[in-house]
Amino acid sequence: MVFFLALRNITRNIINSSIVTLLITVICFLFFIGNSIIEKSNLSLHQAFISSLTGDVVLQKKSDVNMNLFGANTPIIDPFFTIPVFPAYDAIMDIVKAEKGINGITSQVSGKAYLDLYGVREPVLLCGVDAQTYFSMFPGIILEEGRFLFTGEYGAMITSERAQKIERLSGEYPQIGDPLLFTSGGTYGFKIREAPLVGIFSYKNPGLFMNEIIITDPQTVRVLNSIQVAASEVNLSDDVMFLLTADIDDIFNMEINYQSTEEEFSADFLQFWLAESAAEDTDLTGGDWNFIIISLDNSKNTKTFINSLNKKLEPYGVVAVDWRVSAGIFAILMQLIQVLFNVGMILVCIAGIITVINIILISVFRRTREIGTLRAMGASDLYISSLILLENLVLSVFAGAAGILGGFIFVKCINYLSVEIKNELISSLFGGSVLSLEFIPHIAVISFLLAALLGIIVSIYPIRVTLKIEPVEAVRQG
Repeated sequence: MVFFLALRNITRNIINSSIVTLLITVICFLFFIGNSIIEKSNLSLHQAFISSLTGDVVLQKKSDVNMNLFGANTPIIDPFFTIPVFPAYDAIMDIVKAEKGINGITSQVSGKAYLDLYGVREPVLLCGVDAQTYFSMFPGIILEEGRFLFTGEYGAMITSERAQKIERLSGEYPQIGDPLLFTSGGTYGFKIREAPLVGIFSYKNPGLFMNEIIITDPQTVRVLNSIQVAASEVNLSDDVMFLLTADIDDIFNMEINYQSTEEEFSADFLQFWLAESAAEDTDLTGGDWNFIIISLDNSKNTKTFINSLNKKLEPYGVVAVDWRVSAGIFAILMQLIQVLFNVGMILVCIAGIITVINIILISVFRRTREIGTLRAMGASDLYISSLILLENLVLSVFAGAAGILGGFIFVKCINYLSVEIKNELISSLFGGSVLSLEFIPHIAVISFLLAALLGIIVSIYPIRVTLKIEPVEAVRQG
């Protein structure tokens, strides 16, 4: 009975009902489309980074500065920030390997340098990797030419985007085997390193800065960034050991046997003076990394895993972060954009609620005689409240469905038009050069619930006003 009476009142006040429905439909449509676009961007970024660069979880040394895989997440600090070396690497690897739900584990040492090739000099991001585990863990890295790095070899891989850029600037396309010259400068002086080009690759879903990355052996990055390598034992002769402990006067007063063979001199001399360089060729099994990257099973909750692991890592001065933090400022900004958008939608909803309440109040005042008559006939407060609430809920539910349907049609139209994206930033957000949106079910559900919630909220004050109408009002207006 109440439902049919509510429908009759809606049809009798068709103009006011239409305005209320239209306002809630627009709010629902904007909420659905805006969050669908942002969620699509987040999903594209998430897929791009976890399948190609960051994995699901990254372990890094605790720092006062929030940092990503290549520096600080604070733009002002980043040019002066040095990524700290990972502490207690072997002990932490043992802890990580004991965890359940892990698909893969790899290590990375990061740095920045300048690349010189064919007269083209430009800044690059260096990603020194454990080749044995790195490429198998990231299916988003696609080999275009050459091969992947081997474990223990010196070499570098560039993206196809960089190769094309070098060709545009120099007129020559990089060839496999070409020597890549890396240079860097800092507190410890000027560093120079040469590594052969072993492969050209691309990312399946390239992020904003991912085409700037060069994948190299870890020793190259360590040398360029002056990271001390934990070398294996170097055996020195007695004469050389004497030099390490002797007084400076004794060294200059000692007699040198010039009859030593060239072979003996070379072995001792080079071992003594190049002991640090000898460490670069050592096959390391731990230490001198910046990050440990972890890939999880799909069934594993990332937040739960991070919280559990951080409790175990607390004594080691290491912290686990998710893909968004390790991806950098751009991924964090996307989350901020989503928050700001929904704050804006809250303001729109408030304005809409005020407008709708005023429209409903006008409708209530026009029906004073009807409502007073119902109360004179014995209608309870619950009955009157249910009538007003049901009217608004019917309008809100219809508006929610209309808003979602409009959003669905909008998504289909955009995809049908196949709009080409020429901006690199926007294309990285949508995972391709063609604008493509998705109908995301959980966003549609939230949009529908938002419409229903608005219907309830806009009913609260009009119900209070309605319940104050006395039966005598019906007599006065009758």
